[in-house]
Amino acid sequence: MGGKLRYTIILVPEEAGGYSVEVPALAGCYTQGETKEEAVAMAKEAIELYLESCKANNEPIPEEKGVESLTVEVREPVG
Repeated sequence: MGGKLRYTIILVPEEAGGYSVEVPALAGCYTQGETKEEAVAMAKEAIELYLESCKANNEPIPEEKGVESLTVEVREPVG
């Protein structure tokens, strides 16, 4: 059996409730969940399905290149 792979996920709280999830290292890999725990579980499932699809199609398994997270401050628009 293979080793463990690690991927960064981004959880975004939605105004209507729940979370949307993005996996930056896997193009087009998005999911959502009603709670943070469900969103994380759904992300794991989405990643596994994405990787299974790569393997089934003889495509390389994308590797995490490292994600840097920064918060920037900008001016609020006036007027």
